[in-house]
This record gives sequence, structure tokens and C-alpha cells, in this order.
Amino acid sequence: MNLDPKSLVESLTTKRHKARQALGILLLILTVVVSAPQSASLFVVGTILAGIGIMIRLWGAGHLKKDKELAQDGPYAFVRHPLYVGNTLIITGYLAAAQIWWLVPIAIAFGLLYYPPAIRKEDSKLRKRFPEQWEAWGTKTHALIPKLQPEGELNIHNWSFSQSLRANGEPIIAAFLILGLVVMGSRIFG
Repeated sequence: MNLDPKSLVESLTTKRHKARQALGILLLILTVVVSAPQSASLFVVGTILAGIGIMIRLWGAGHLKKDKELAQDGPYAFVRHPLYVGNTLIITGYLAAAQIWWLVPIAIAFGLLYYPPAIRKEDSKLRKRFPEQWEAWGTKTHALIPKLQPEGELNIHNWSFSQSLRANGEPIIAAFLILGLVVMGSRIFG
């Protein structure tokens, strides 16, 4: 593996989809490690935002049946990419809880570098795999800005814990995210 700076930058910009998850996890770990919360109220607000993001990810992953059918119910009735919405709330919440402001531009750069290409790629893939369904749903449903009224059925009963676990390992990820919040909270409340 070539580790010179030029090839590293090229790899990160051309193979974004492969690096996105690893770098996102590293960003969250870095946030926990360097966190220095001073304001209890800001920590609580951050924890609430991150908690909402975690719940959105769990909800979305429990409706996701990758490459088998187009998810249009649950959170997908509000927004095309609820997992990215959840991620955005999680990192925003972590940054507010950690209160390390020099990480904010890094997180913004991460989001701008990785999410737009990932959304284009996923939308293109879904449009090709499910053309009629995608056109009817995807053209009415925004990528990241949720609607106030769902586009279709919520089908709350279709959510599955085992599907959430199989789709992305969400319950395990949620447990680690909560642990990170506990570690940061111990610095202000401990």
C-alpha cells in the first residue's frame, strides 16, 4: 500500500464510499477522546440531538431491505436517506456535547466531501434497480430534508429489530454511540 500524501488524497477523493464509514467512525472517536464539555445544558442538547439521530438510524435500518425492495415506508416516507439524516444529527449532537469547536469545520468538510457523492451514487443505483417505484417516490421525496407529511404509508408494524441488526448492525452501533455520550457526560457530571 502506497502511503504518500498524493496517493492518500487521491484515494480519499476517488474512493469516497470506501473511506466514508471508517473516517466517520474515526471522527466520532476523536470527538469523544478530545471532548471537554463545560456547559451542562449544551451537553444535554447535544445528547438529545445525537439520541434522535440514533433513533432515526435504528428506525431506518429496520425498514431497509438492501437491493431487495425499495424502502418507501417508515422514515423513507419522509426522506430518501434517513440514515444520513441520522448521521448528521449524531455528529451535530456529538459536537455540541463535546464542545470542541475546532472539530466543527472538520465535520462540515467531511459531510460535504462524502455525502453528496454517496447520495448521487445511491439514488442512481436505486433508480436503475427500481425505475418505476423510484420515479414515483424519489421525485416527491427529498434526499435529506424530511417532509412534514409522509409521502406514503408509515407501516410502523413493518419495522424489524433483526432487520436493523442485519442491515447495518445498527443496535451495536447505537450501543457504541451511547457509550461515547456516557464517556463525554462523565467529564462534566462525573
